[in-house]
Amino acid sequence: MAQTQLRAYVFLDSLQPQLAAHICTTCRGYFPVPYVASLFVEIAPGMAIHQVIDTALKSTAVHPATLVVERAFGMLEVHHEDKGEVRSAGDAILKHLGAKEEDRVKPKVISNTIIRAIEPMHAMILDKIRFGQMIEPGESLFILETEPAAYAALAANEAEKAANVKLVDVTPYGAYGRLYLGGKESEIDSAAEAAVAAIKALSGKETPSKEK
Repeated sequence: MAQTQLRAYVFLDSLQPQLAAHICTTCRGYFPVPYVASLFVEIAPGMAIHQVIDTALKSTAVHPATLVVERAFGMLEVHHEDKGEVRSAGDAILKHLGAKEEDRVKPKVISNTIIRAIEPMHAMILDKIRFGQMIEPGESLFILETEPAAYAALAANEAEKAANVKLVDVTPYGAYGRLYLGGKESEIDSAAEAAVAAIKALSGKETPSKEK
């Protein structure tokens, strides 16, 4: 049996209000409130995430919000108002995996786009499929794709800390993570800078390029 790979490991010391609300809208577990500590872990193969959550829950008092098993990867979010509990859960998970935090895959920014003065029909389509706030015609739209996917949550959290923007949607699982932010042009520029910087600042192991 192949060894479980640690793809993403990111500790958020203070879950921002919009990201917390988005998790509440989309999760099937225990809702987080703003400013709790949060941990996102992504592994491969996907089904092994059940052993990961079992380890975290048996070792600590953390609350799981999201557990996703898809074709290739599994993702888990846990949180608690006590940062020490979340840190301890992370330590237990790493011990279970036989890994260190620096063994995670170093994240990549796959795409990074700002659309200025979004058109009304484009805004309408996004508003129909989003789980966060609505974007209005004329606002700017920032779109970010990350690999591994779970780091989209880090990008969303840091962007919300840095600027007054709307979290339109974020998907921190799957082949790629995706983040959509809306707002005034200057605020979107600041949020985009913070999101990209947060991803690029993380350490981890480089993965071979998929290009032939």
